[in-house]
Amino acid sequence: METISWQDFAKVELRVGTIIAVDDFPEARKPAYKLQVDFGSDIGIKKSSAQITTLYSKEQLLGRQIMAVVNFPAKQIGPIQSECLVTGFAREDGAIVLVGVDSPVPNGTKLA
Repeated sequence: METISWQDFAKVELRVGTIIAVDDFPEARKPAYKLQVDFGSDIGIKKSSAQITTLYSKEQLLGRQIMAVVNFPAKQIGPIQSECLVTGFAREDGAIVLVGVDSPVPNGTKLA
């Protein structure tokens, strides 16, 4: 594991957002959803692709608050530009468990 400085970590914008749209992503190489996440008025709505279909249905995701990195450059994933990185942890079987919050916080709140 590589050690980073506090200054390096402080550059990462980990923010809370609410998933406001979930669509199938049939063009993806691995099963995935296309998400739209609302990060509040300062950051706005960002698109992302997330390989989270194993544990989450579209209905379970809609309205859920998640944590994402919002200051990576956009990345082309198939036909969409992914504008944020939704965070999660891989289980032993490879399924992704989303990182979220246990109590609602305003969209756009930065990890403290």
